[in-house]
Amino acid sequence: MGSENNMKTVLELGEEDYGCRLDAVLARHIDSNSRNYWSKSIVNGRALVNGKSSKTSYKVKEGDKISVDIPETEVEPVEIPVIFENDDVMVIDKPLGMLSHSKGAFNPEFTVADFMKDKYRGEVNERSGIVHRLDRTTSGVMICAKNEEAAKFLQKQFSTRKVRKSYLALLTDMPQAKEAMIDVPIERNPKMPSTFRAGPNGKDAQTEFTVLTSTNVGVLVELRPRTGRTHQLRVHMAFMGLPIIGDEIYGGPQASRVMLHASKLEITLPDSTRQTFEAKTPQEFQL
Repeated sequence: MGSENNMKTVLELGEEDYGCRLDAVLARHIDSNSRNYWSKSIVNGRALVNGKSSKTSYKVKEGDKISVDIPETEVEPVEIPVIFENDDVMVIDKPLGMLSHSKGAFNPEFTVADFMKDKYRGEVNERSGIVHRLDRTTSGVMICAKNEEAAKFLQKQFSTRKVRKSYLALLTDMPQAKEAMIDVPIERNPKMPSTFRAGPNGKDAQTEFTVLTSTNVGVLVELRPRTGRTHQLRVHMAFMGLPIIGDEIYGGPQASRVMLHASKLEITLPDSTRQTFEAKTPQEFQL
């Protein structure tokens, strides 16, 4: 992998960026390089705020236009296990550590969207074929569209909550009830804008859970989100005092990975058939 050419791009800013230092925002959006690298780039004039040079400590505001001169990099392709495929969709088993799509400006990593580029019939961009996302730290079943019509058909089901999703998670302690519904709003955490928390001013969020098995190693639960908020399952379990093993951001104990896996996805395909797809359970979840 090497960088021979540069390209100018404008960051797609979001709420999590406002009030943060410029170098931190660049590192968040363009995670190919360290914060120190981007501090030097700001000093060298490779990152501009509203067309002008700025300080690394500048606090980004809503309405700012941040343009960056970044290297173009070729990424090494990765093979992803395919669970199901027809003319309209591809269902994959997303590997742990892979992004669903690049964060906006630039990303030298191979993403699910990169995997879909040569399979997508239509205008190709950094999110072609992506109709829903799994976090980098979450593995498992993910459905992608192979054309624009299929993308709209699938996206509508996600937005109207017609999709049924099931996840496996490992906890250290047993919940008080073996089955329950968590109905707690989720809002952005102002102290850590890239994270979320339970809060009365947040958006509604519901998660069902069922205890599947318990050993001295941990407690395996099935989580079924009724809504699709960012980090919903992780925030809800932390709120219950049961953070997911490996999820150190939300208070979980250290482990080799965040123990969260998308196991099942039930959805109606563009051919009107209702199907359920399952991803193989990783070895570390088998107690």
